[in-house]
Amino acid sequence: MGPRRRRKRVPEGEFQVSIGGLSHDGRGVAHVDGKTTFVHGALPGETVTFRYLQRRRSHDEGQVVTVLKASNNRVEPRCAQYGICGGCGLQHLAPEAQIAAKQTVLLDNLRELGGVAPLEVLPALVGESPWGYRRKARLGVKEVLRKGRVLVGFRERGSSFIADVDRCHVLHPRVGNLLPALSDLIGGLSIRRRLPQIEVAMDDVQCALVLRILDPLSGEDERLLKDFQRANDVVFYLQPGGPETIRPLDTALDLRYCLPTHNVALRFLPSDFTQVNSDINRQMVDRAIGLLDLQEDDRVLDLFCGIGNFTLPIARVCARVTGVEGDAGLVARARRNAADNALANLCFYTADLYGELDAEPWLGVEYDKALLDPPRSGALQVLPRLPACGIRRIVYVSCNPGTLARDAGELVNRHGYRLHSAGVMDMFPHTAHVESIALFERD
Repeated sequence: MGPRRRRKRVPEGEFQVSIGGLSHDGRGVAHVDGKTTFVHGALPGETVTFRYLQRRRSHDEGQVVTVLKASNNRVEPRCAQYGICGGCGLQHLAPEAQIAAKQTVLLDNLRELGGVAPLEVLPALVGESPWGYRRKARLGVKEVLRKGRVLVGFRERGSSFIADVDRCHVLHPRVGNLLPALSDLIGGLSIRRRLPQIEVAMDDVQCALVLRILDPLSGEDERLLKDFQRANDVVFYLQPGGPETIRPLDTALDLRYCLPTHNVALRFLPSDFTQVNSDINRQMVDRAIGLLDLQEDDRVLDLFCGIGNFTLPIARVCARVTGVEGDAGLVARARRNAADNALANLCFYTADLYGELDAEPWLGVEYDKALLDPPRSGALQVLPRLPACGIRRIVYVSCNPGTLARDAGELVNRHGYRLHSAGVMDMFPHTAHVESIALFERD
């Protein structure tokens, strides 16, 4: 074993610096003695004092102490624990400036990582409000003896500690206003030290809270949970093991959300992936349908289709849709959703889209258009299959501008597509998360 590398000593005191830019994750960028320094809470054009948090070989990190000269885009954060809680990191930046910064991140990634640029930059999709939008979330739970209570919420930035927050402004109010009550409830359970996590899953109306429990509930615990359900209009689920062990405390919810423009309703389980922001999801589906420019005789391939968020609306318009997803449970829900919505012009397959696909029957079919909505790792492995299937038009929805840029470079430079348009969608206001959509065309 080699010698242990010593951590560089952090300079003490406060230091003044001018901020020249904004990093992809929302930190101010400065240069101190020629070294890049990322300053949490600082904005481009500002002069601030900061204290060092860490020193690394490639860069340093700091935290704003005082803003000496403020940016015109600086606003007062709504959350009292902003800067400590890791649930969001851009509340100090005006919402319209957040969108502009995310659009810059997307275009910079496309140019620098993919070597491409869109012919058209799409106008950003924004919701009615940047507050109270999160319908899916994972909250930490921890009994803190020195505080004399249980904390429930997001973790502190860069820490395993739970932020001490009485109200979360980005969570849907049904949950964001419930944190103190959840703290009191769990503090009264016999297993309060064996309940580390709560998963939030909401549909258009109902709220499910999945409790990760490491020990069984007592009879009194069950009574307390049931009383809380009735008083607060939520339904608890219990998860003693992996996701397959999730079950309702008593009666299961029939969770579903609607896409009114397309006359579609989709059922899902609390553990299923669904978009966190229902307003932006509806706009995103509408935009994807518009960019696909669907015709009645089109045959469309929907990869990473999940429970059918795009597949079912597409099927309302065109001749045939094939959805492919790696999770067999999601495929089962997608088939059920198709039946519930009386849609017969579509089929679903379970397949590992990062694995060997030569024997897949859905690849032996010609398609006109495709929609891709991959996870953060992107869709690199499946891209060569698209031109081989005759696909002329691709709409790519991405939660990671870096892998979108990489894949865009592949589609343009290796497979003969043009990047016609791209833009961002404000799926996660007040965070540095960038949700994007892009249109590719091929003659």
